[in-house]
Amino acid sequence: MDRLPVKTLRRLFAPLLILVALPAAAQQQSQGYKFLEAVRKSSGDEVVKMLDQPGQRIVNARDITTGEGALHIVVKRGDATYLRFLLARGADPNMRDGRGDTPLLLAVQYGQNALVDILAAAKANPNLGNGGGETPLIRAVQKRDLPLVRSLLAVGANPDQTDNVAGMSARDYARADTRTPAIAKLIDEKPKQAVRAVAGPRL
Repeated sequence: MDRLPVKTLRRLFAPLLILVALPAAAQQQSQGYKFLEAVRKSSGDEVVKMLDQPGQRIVNARDITTGEGALHIVVKRGDATYLRFLLARGADPNMRDGRGDTPLLLAVQYGQNALVDILAAAKANPNLGNGGGETPLIRAVQKRDLPLVRSLLAVGANPDQTDNVAGMSARDYARADTRTPAIAKLIDEKPKQAVRAVAGPRL
């Protein structure tokens, strides 16, 4: 029987080798997708079962399309119970989605004051800006939400950190908006702060 050339053998067995050597990352990605789908559907038993698997790291899985994680999903729907549970299981409160938005930014955007408090208690950084440099405090000022502004200032939000679009800070936006003098007054009670460099989004 004639021996097949080496090139032919490689061509025949290459697909099999690829299948055998499926990277762990791809398997993890598949598990991450299932996990995020379970979170979206509020399938509590399934979520708990996945998180209870030994050595799992899917609590911080990201959607490959949007970059959002489980915390982004539950914040958007205002689910305080799920938020507390996921944070207790090691979810990163400072994870950014594809736009650079953190769960705290989204909580402000959707007016979820209670979730802002939960995230702040979990050490969410109030000075992490999104892709445009917009911080939770800037967003709260633009929404003219005095209680949120007060809450964010109380946990260390810097009113003098500027965005990347207009180069304006929360203090600047508050002063420019004559419709909400109470917000401008509240922010002006805070002495001007030095702005420390905050790492940009890791997208």
